[in-house]
Amino acid sequence: MAKFGSGQPVKRLEDIRFITGHGRYTDDINVDGQLYGVVVRSPIAHGYLRSVDVAAASAAPGVHAVLTGADFDAAGANVLPSVVPIKNRDGSDRADPGRPVLASDKVRFVGEGIAFVVADSIAAAKDAADLVTYDIDELPAVATSRAAMTSDVLVHDSAPGNRVFDWQFGDDAAVDAAFAGAAHVTRLELINNRLVANPLETRAIVADWDAAEGKLDVQVCSQGVWEIKDIFATRILHIAPEDVRVRTADVGGGFGMKIFFYPEYGMAAFAARKLARPVKWTADRSEGFLADAGGRDHVTSAEMAFDEDHRILGMRVHTLANMGAHLSYFAPFIPTGAALKVLCGVYDVKHLVYRVEAAFTNTASVDAYRGAGRPESIYCIERLIEKAARELGVDRVDLRRRNFVRTEAMPFETAVGEVYDSGAFATVMERCIQRADWVGFEGRRRPAPGKRRGIGMCYYIEATMGSPSETADIRFEEDGAVSIGVGTQSNGQGHETAYAQVLHDKLGVPIDKIRVVQGDSDRIPLGGGTGGSRSLTAQGVAIRHAADEVIKKGKVHAAQDFEVAPADVAFEAGVFSVVGTDRRIDILELGAKAKSMAMFAGAEPEGLDAAETITLDAWTFPNGCHIAEVEIDEATGVTEVVRYTIVDDFGQVVNPLLVAGQVHGGTVQGIGQALLEHAVFDETGQMLSGSFMDYAMPRADDVPLFDLSTFDGAPCKSNEMGVKGCGEAGSVGSCAAVVNALIDALADLGIREIDMPATPQVVWDLMHGEVAKVAAE
Repeated sequence: MAKFGSGQPVKRLEDIRFITGHGRYTDDINVDGQLYGVVVRSPIAHGYLRSVDVAAASAAPGVHAVLTGADFDAAGANVLPSVVPIKNRDGSDRADPGRPVLASDKVRFVGEGIAFVVADSIAAAKDAADLVTYDIDELPAVATSRAAMTSDVLVHDSAPGNRVFDWQFGDDAAVDAAFAGAAHVTRLELINNRLVANPLETRAIVADWDAAEGKLDVQVCSQGVWEIKDIFATRILHIAPEDVRVRTADVGGGFGMKIFFYPEYGMAAFAARKLARPVKWTADRSEGFLADAGGRDHVTSAEMAFDEDHRILGMRVHTLANMGAHLSYFAPFIPTGAALKVLCGVYDVKHLVYRVEAAFTNTASVDAYRGAGRPESIYCIERLIEKAARELGVDRVDLRRRNFVRTEAMPFETAVGEVYDSGAFATVMERCIQRADWVGFEGRRRPAPGKRRGIGMCYYIEATMGSPSETADIRFEEDGAVSIGVGTQSNGQGHETAYAQVLHDKLGVPIDKIRVVQGDSDRIPLGGGTGGSRSLTAQGVAIRHAADEVIKKGKVHAAQDFEVAPADVAFEAGVFSVVGTDRRIDILELGAKAKSMAMFAGAEPEGLDAAETITLDAWTFPNGCHIAEVEIDEATGVTEVVRYTIVDDFGQVVNPLLVAGQVHGGTVQGIGQALLEHAVFDETGQMLSGSFMDYAMPRADDVPLFDLSTFDGAPCKSNEMGVKGCGEAGSVGSCAAVVNALIDALADLGIREIDMPATPQVVWDLMHGEVAKVAAE
């Protein structure tokens, strides 16, 4: 069992399927008689939609329907929800204008849907889409949160000043008092640049309506089918949820943006019912740039107060958050509740006030992107702590160590009310410092003429999130396999392997006999989906509890088979036995036998099958230290990450290979944000970085080999497995580490601040700007 159990670097079981071309993604799925949908999108960011003429398109060869916003309005199906309530500082509710499936009164961003053409083929649908004409009275646009909050242009008439909400956490009086008594205050302005998620697989859906049964069967790429199922039922088709089945096959990357219900899903389902034919829609890459939920896009002002001993007294943080033209599903929570959880970082911050003003703009919606609020907060506090050290003239490491939450103080309640159950921050940092040769860096600072290096640190902490409840359904199948129905959805993380290891640990079933079943709302009636690094923390515990129920049932069935009392039956390593004898039966043999016995007796053939739903009492707080070393070419401003060291505390690690894959991927995404990626809009709301020609994605040659290790000396105390989520950790810690390293490289030029992305042009301009010239003099 040890070879394939928890803690072992088991190679991904699912990879054989993927690398041999047997993966099954949504666009691979085709249904007999299916039609194809194409969205006609607005080329204008803001304007009154006076008319849409679909006559010519409707008469085109192969066209079955052309839907407009009027069709959805008439059916009461043109408002998609944002489910997070937010109270303003004055106690009023946030703005809630609703999000249309298809625009009917105004267009509010470039790429918003105007019509949906359904035809026999994609080519026919595209040809007909070109025949749709529309009359838009163009209006001025606002593309940034700052512009939106100072403009007379209104994205929604029901949202004065384009304000979505003005939210705050914390006691102003207590923080004011802390700052009034401070010996030093550090202030910082920073930008969290807007990102496009760009998963390898674009969004897609196949919607099939059974007219005879009055049921919808949807196959869609998602991060969990249950929230999506409810919206199909309640918002689009107005039918009972049990009449909707949603399935998700393999998913080629999600990063948060595939959690949500998108307008195109409503278009496909509505058309499928209208035509009584399956309808398929797959986004092309340009549609992904224009219409996928974006990430980040915050402008933040932050202050940190210190006493004379350089201990943190308090923080003030004020963020302007861009919500885009419409509120996406979880969007209001990301800059508020999600970001708040770790805004104190790993430090003993006594008092904190956090204010968020959110704005509507004429851009696509913004919602969760890998880390979802946590990377933004850690970037803020780790930039602050680094700048404060320079202003105070103290060592960056020492300032962190002085303000860490101590291991002996845990469980520790932070200033925002989160309880850190475990952690050894000083120990983890020291291990990372040693592995990165931090002390020896000065000998590498000037590696060659025209080259300069810098070293930067980020100590991150993350709070896993999502539904605290999860279900596991274990079944002994007729082919001799054991299936686990799960409520999470792999997007490439390796769930099939990790969950098989967990079940193998508990039941001793050979790992090649375990089959993970995911993404089926009929198989698992309720699940929490994947997001917030919750999967193993919640799903692993649910699998263990369901396995305990299997063992309990197994002892009863084994006792019947052995003709002894259940109390005389023991279970170990996949075998039931009679205590004190050599009488034994393998769990797979017993599973098959138990079903046969039940069928013979005329009962339901349940056998050892078991399902359990668990609810966690608390979430986990993975944490760790990132140290980046960068090298700048003075002639060009090109920055290279030449060395990168990570020590992570993920509690008990189930599979080190899967952990490394997750950390590597997240770290690369953070490096991409720090140095390369930027979704840019002009003043008219046109996207200027709408393809890979203009939006720079990190490539293999942009990153070094990572030195990654884990610390297992502080297992999580809030779940029985001792695990802490790892899926988003790399993206949480990497941005600040890279930017802090850049600032360190440029510090002798007097440069103290730099915003992401630090492109070669940005770095070169800083090196040749007025601040650098003054420092040189």
